[in-house]
Amino acid sequence: MFAVTILGNNSAIPTLDRHPTAQIVTCNDQLCLVDCGEGTQLQISRYKIRRSKLRYIFISHLHGDHYFGLIGLLNTLNLMGRTEPLTIYGPAPLEQIIQIQLDSAETQLRFELSFVHLQPGYSGVILTDKDLEVTCFPTQHRIPCFGFSFEMQKKKRKLLPDQARAYEIPAAYFSKLQEGEDYRKKDGSIVKNDWVTLPPPPGKRYVYCADTIYDTGLIPWLKDADLMYHETTYLHDLHERAAERYHSTSVQAASLAAAAQVKHLLIGHFSSKYTELEPFLEESRPIFPNTEIAEEGITFIV
Repeated sequence: MFAVTILGNNSAIPTLDRHPTAQIVTCNDQLCLVDCGEGTQLQISRYKIRRSKLRYIFISHLHGDHYFGLIGLLNTLNLMGRTEPLTIYGPAPLEQIIQIQLDSAETQLRFELSFVHLQPGYSGVILTDKDLEVTCFPTQHRIPCFGFSFEMQKKKRKLLPDQARAYEIPAAYFSKLQEGEDYRKKDGSIVKNDWVTLPPPPGKRYVYCADTIYDTGLIPWLKDADLMYHETTYLHDLHERAAERYHSTSVQAASLAAAAQVKHLLIGHFSSKYTELEPFLEESRPIFPNTEIAEEGITFIV
């Protein structure tokens, strides 16, 4: 399973029914948390997310609405007896921020907590685990900020059973064929792997484009994504305010999705000044029809 569950879709100031940014990316048997705004641990409980499956946390930048919920979540995991390691990816100062809070409370975590520092401007692969590969890339915001690309790849080749049997390959060897191995027959001749298998299907990709001004320079990172999340803090009549605050509008997010030829667009990070979100779709869909609100509690399949 490869899916994204929305825990929070609001920008800096929470409302009674919208929470700061947080998402769960599910990759088969492991969970990744992307950003951790205030109240994230309550949203995890509300939507019955299995904390024990949480393996990695990715923090895009150090504006509070993207990480103020982190220390509370870590403390809760500790109180609930977690022992499995947890790794946090984010800007380098985050480790010190968390450690100060732990030290001030004289809290000793029962689980191993590791930090991977993302240096300003860095891009590249930061995690490979089983079928999951995560890449980070810089976005254009007021402080160093990162987007994340989650790619889930099927590494096993597709077996052609009839072909394999025609070459007298025993069924016990089929799993090795799927892993890309050739087969040596008893007479010493070689059956090439690509004679009896096909390449694995293309991987699926979810791109989380964190806080950013409208920037066509991001298109190479977004290109052909199966699912893309992009912030839309404001409706387009406030595009000047959006630019001043290094945010984007509904029209800009949709335009970027169209230019990058993504398959599906999620929009979120809405300003608290808006009580209704339907106008965001009304502005976005004429430009990019396959747009959805990143509605809290909804799981989107990649």
